[in-house]
Amino acid sequence: MNLEQLIQQFRVDADDLVQPYLWPDDWVAPWFTEAVSEAAVRGRLIYEAADPAICEIAVTAGVATYPLHKSLYELAHLRFKPTGSTQSEPVHLKAREELDRIRPGWRDEAGTPRYAVQDDTRITLVPRPELAGTLHIEGYRLPLKALENDTDKPEIHEAHHRHLVHWALHRAFTKPDSETIDPTRAATAEAAFTRYFGPRPDADLRRSTRHDEVQTNKAFWV
Repeated sequence: MNLEQLIQQFRVDADDLVQPYLWPDDWVAPWFTEAVSEAAVRGRLIYEAADPAICEIAVTAGVATYPLHKSLYELAHLRFKPTGSTQSEPVHLKAREELDRIRPGWRDEAGTPRYAVQDDTRITLVPRPELAGTLHIEGYRLPLKALENDTDKPEIHEAHHRHLVHWALHRAFTKPDSETIDPTRAATAEAAFTRYFGPRPDADLRRSTRHDEVQTNKAFWV
């Protein structure tokens, strides 16, 4: 489905078929852009391993920290290839706390990167690279473009498109307007979206997918 078809389906489901519409197109279109991003994160739908602009970082000798592409939110595989080499070495994501435990002094080390620490928008190589090269990345990302033109299509499989309407309905019925706000219909639509694409991971859960965390058992006394 393209954006025009999605908006048409929204109007049928929302019973908003008579002009002037309760929700104009320039409100509804951004809700579908938001819906695709929500679906991509909840369902981990867009895996990127090929686009050099997203998946390759030019590494400079002596520089450890680099910005990630703004679309990437979860990294799945890393490898470092020194300039001139035909072989790359795996790089493993770790938490700072885990590196403190297994490799004390890592902040001062230099050599071939073996580990990486992912922050929200940056990645730090450990040890600090002695040689220039390329960091190759694979991971999950957000859509790259907003849905703006009638012919634009969501960057996820066609099978998922119909279910994006639930998010647009949720946003429509939660808009603070005395004529249109409907908490019950908004909640029903959000629940339908969640049943299909899954719950949205919170910041703690997202953070835990970025590295191997130390697992501990806690004892509780009553």
